Amino acid sequence: MHTKPYIQSEKKSDVIKKAFVTAFPYTIPIFAGFWFLGLTYGIYMNVSGFSFWYPMLMSITIFAGSLEFVAVNLLLGAFNPLQALAMTLMINARHLFYGISMLEKFRGIGWKKIYLIFGMCDESFSINYTADIPDDVDRGWFMFFVTLLNHFYWFFGATLGGIFGSLIHFNTEGLDFVMTAMFVVIFLEQWLKEKRHTSALIGIGLSVLCLLAFGADNFIIPSMFAMLGVLTLLRGTIEKEGGTV
Repeated sequence: MHTKPYIQSEKKSDVIKKAFVTAFPYTIPIFAGFWFLGLTYGIYMNVSGFSFWYPMLMSITIFAGSLEFVAVNLLLGAFNPLQALAMTLMINARHLFYGISMLEKFRGIGWKKIYLIFGMCDESFSINYTADIPDDVDRGWFMFFVTLLNHFYWFFGATLGGIFGSLIHFNTEGLDFVMTAMFVVIFLEQWLKEKRHTSALIGIGLSVLCLLAFGADNFIIPSMFAMLGVLTLLRGTIEKEGGTV
């Protein structure tokens, strides 16, 4: 992926500003969700006995919302690095497929790729993968600002929740369904965008097979590895058919 000639002729500051202005509106809905979820996470850390430094630093260095909630129990329990590793793989294994899907989009964007890989989350992936970026906007800077803004929103909410958690009290029952709803939306967006649904049907089929073979408590990791293997082998065929991996 190469920078377009008319983008190269612009001043770097203008290119960066244009990319930021274009990216920001895409992240406004994420701000509302991340601010609330991050605030909830910070409050949860606070009531669990942790200083605000914990959610603040974890939101910067980990930046994996669902895993950060789980990490609270891991920090309170006995030291078990193998359990932490297994839990991390189970919760974030989907990022393997995000990475495969973004291979072409990340090509040729230089140093920004490093941060984009680190900062990739469900929401940033959804925007960067599906956004119709104008031709006069630098794609690398657009994706960078989408990721950076979403990262900041989460950090901002988590830090506020950690600082003011002792002053705020509300019922968070059912809040975990937000993550499920978000994954459904991402799936439907990709389904509607594709003319052929080969990759989606493969994912559903392998998940059902692994569910039957390993049971509800153990099927996630086997199904992830099965999908990774099958989609990697069939990637060329799927892309020729006009689908995406």
